[in-house]
Amino acid sequence: MKEVSKLMGVRDSIRVVDATLRDGGLVNDFYFTDDFVKALYDANIKAGVDYMEVGYKASKEMFDVDKFGKWKFCDDDDVFEVLGDKNPALKLAVMTDVGRCDYKNDVHKCDESPFDLVRVATYIHQMPGAIDMIEDAKNKGYEVSCNIMAITTAQESDIKVALEMLGKSPVDVIYIVDSFGSFVPEQLARTADMYNEFAVKYGKKLGIHAHNNQQLAFANTIEAVGDGVDYLDATYNGMGRGAGNCPMENLLSFLKNPKYQYYNAIKFVENYMVPLKESGVKWGYDLQYMLTGVLNQHPRSAIAFTKDGRGDYCEFYKEIMGID
Repeated sequence: MKEVSKLMGVRDSIRVVDATLRDGGLVNDFYFTDDFVKALYDANIKAGVDYMEVGYKASKEMFDVDKFGKWKFCDDDDVFEVLGDKNPALKLAVMTDVGRCDYKNDVHKCDESPFDLVRVATYIHQMPGAIDMIEDAKNKGYEVSCNIMAITTAQESDIKVALEMLGKSPVDVIYIVDSFGSFVPEQLARTADMYNEFAVKYGKKLGIHAHNNQQLAFANTIEAVGDGVDYLDATYNGMGRGAGNCPMENLLSFLKNPKYQYYNAIKFVENYMVPLKESGVKWGYDLQYMLTGVLNQHPRSAIAFTKDGRGDYCEFYKEIMGID
């Protein structure tokens, strides 16, 4: 059982990261209006959120700019135009995917860009590429974090090798990522212990990015807080790929630091997230996502099930189980 003080007290090292535009953008192909983005920015400042992830630095050679909103690419000029100059009250972050971005050309020097934090997303087998991206971003003056994705399908020995590589790199924060929403809190605790060994050894911070396939994203994030994880990802109304993420309004209401004001999160949900859902944008827990989470599978089949408007959950279960 966690020490009560770890959950009930204020830990000044905690940082809340809003991933609504980035993970939520996977739901609507990043077609957020400028008004939505500016209102989200203002809401984050009022709510005391520490970082706002604006989207991806995706390669325009690989992805068709006509098929996605501008937050898929996060051109510096677009960010400056909508959000203005840097504000110390809220740092901006952007995600770079290994093999899916032109980071050497599209990620400019920190003092010339609107961003403070570059988040590198990688799979285990891409670690050399991730290290190169981390070093590039660090040399350009950024804070840098790294998300090792799909760790629930990787061998523990391979994860430890990856953590050793990251420990020796200049990365600032190493993220525990529950890509498929398959973790339960006890598993998250064991994983945090493993990550902590390397974080302590190399002086790194840890983060958590949870998905809500089993309605455990908030529970797993709380677990991570008790395990000493400092960087906490969340999205407003839980908006994110498939089943979504840890809801920002839940997280802020849980944290005891008076700097976090969850009323402002509720206000943004009421004014912007509810109308977004009513417009037909779909995300959040449902049985098809629960099934892929329980089976530790990528949610792509559940996403397709949702897009097709299906409701035959039992047939879907047999499909993903390979039952004829």
